[in-house]
Amino acid sequence: MTHDGLRKVLVGVADAARAAGRKPEAVTLIAVSKTFGAAEIEPVIAAGQRVFGENRVQEAKAKWPALKARWPDLQLHLIGPLQSNKTAEAVQLFDAIHTVDRPKIAEAIAGEMRRQGKSLTLFVQVNTGREPQKAGIDPDQADAFLRGCRDQHGLSIAGLMCIPPADADPKPHFEMLADIARRNGLAWLSMGMSGDYPAAIACGATHVRVGSAIFGVRD
Repeated sequence: MTHDGLRKVLVGVADAARAAGRKPEAVTLIAVSKTFGAAEIEPVIAAGQRVFGENRVQEAKAKWPALKARWPDLQLHLIGPLQSNKTAEAVQLFDAIHTVDRPKIAEAIAGEMRRQGKSLTLFVQVNTGREPQKAGIDPDQADAFLRGCRDQHGLSIAGLMCIPPADADPKPHFEMLADIARRNGLAWLSMGMSGDYPAAIACGATHVRVGSAIFGVRD
């Protein structure tokens, strides 16, 4: 079964990877299904997509347990900010969290993973544009924060995530994230969305988060 939006994005991801001298399979496509219901998500699953992203714990809780029961190989990634009072539910429901961005959340996630006996894939969100309204650790504090995650909280961090400012050239932000990851020995970079994922892949993205190009424009 094919799905036009998904097919076009997969071709775009593969083309961008090859243009950067990389293998297409080195880039994981995260289909961002926030605001879309099971009826819109199921055709994308049926077309073969297995990795999905959601912004809010409550919204994900309403639709994903039933979908994961039907398709046990699905992976669900939290790509929106996490409030500490939602940490237990997030650790229970998600396979990866891309938005570790402050000591309180790092501590809460570490405690919940121990309590639930689960190991999630974790990314630290970096606020590369230093935007006051946006979540993420300041780039100048990223190295120290990563050390704290490892040494104080015993967290294994897999990679970094960023959301460049909407009106900026994203490339310098992707390059900054790749540089921080390199000097901290991190292999994974979650960066690039519907409008800029080819540039992100050229800068080394291992995970791209694409919603509207797959599902259509949100209401």
